[in-house]
Amino acid sequence: MISVRDITHRYDKQVVLDEVGLTLPVGQLTSIVGANGAGKSTLLSVISRLIKPERGTVFIDDLDVQTAGADAISRRLAVLRQDNRITARLSVVDLVRFGRFPYSKGRLTPEDHVVVDEALDYLDLQPLRDRYLDQLSGGQRQRAYIAMILAQDTDYILLDEPLNNLDMKHSSSMMTLLRRAADDLGKTIVLVLHDINFASCFSDHIVAMRDGKVVVQGTPAEIMQRETLREVFDMDIHVQDLNGMRLGIFWTTGAPVGPLPLAGQPETDGSPGQAQDEQAAEFAWRA
Repeated sequence: MISVRDITHRYDKQVVLDEVGLTLPVGQLTSIVGANGAGKSTLLSVISRLIKPERGTVFIDDLDVQTAGADAISRRLAVLRQDNRITARLSVVDLVRFGRFPYSKGRLTPEDHVVVDEALDYLDLQPLRDRYLDQLSGGQRQRAYIAMILAQDTDYILLDEPLNNLDMKHSSSMMTLLRRAADDLGKTIVLVLHDINFASCFSDHIVAMRDGKVVVQGTPAEIMQRETLREVFDMDIHVQDLNGMRLGIFWTTGAPVGPLPLAGQPETDGSPGQAQDEQAAEFAWRA
């Protein structure tokens, strides 16, 4: 269990985390959402011990992340930052082998090689294992980093914007992969996302932040409410139910905004205003 207790942090005089407290569920996929500057990435960095907060504590099960030894933390928690810059020219398999460092200290055992191969298999990277990272597409490179994280074989995985620079197809594939890792491997996965629809469709739990505070947390059905999203993002987002998934429709400036019904509710009363809303919704879905 990840337990965040009264975390406060500032950059210069600006408060970026304001007495944040929450408990993240075990064995589930949790998405942290919010507008730019909400404190999402800073919170993830505090949890992963990349940043020491001014006040507060974070526990990973029984370990205080600020006082526990590095080996103890790295065998319990794996983290992938948003900005991954490796200057050395590495092959995919060399990168994935880094995930075994907490156990092997650079001298891989036969067991380590088995774990590396399993991670490559899981990410469908065996055909690319000897290719250099700079020869890969953005989606392939991101999968290689995730394979490295899986090879670390921790109970907890933290990912800061894993969909960054991925197109729609690769973003969907990445979220499917992470969902599968939570279900098949029993991993507790916490990720920062900007797309609320990916968060809604793939998460068990959503934490919504604004101005350094947790505004609300809960299931996708609880978070994907028009009033809740307005409070978090300061914009009007219509929510529609599609095959049991709640999706937010983002409106462009000047688009008609009206009370669109959820699926299963009466769709029209024949009024011109509602017809305009339906046309705008159809445009939004096709865009």
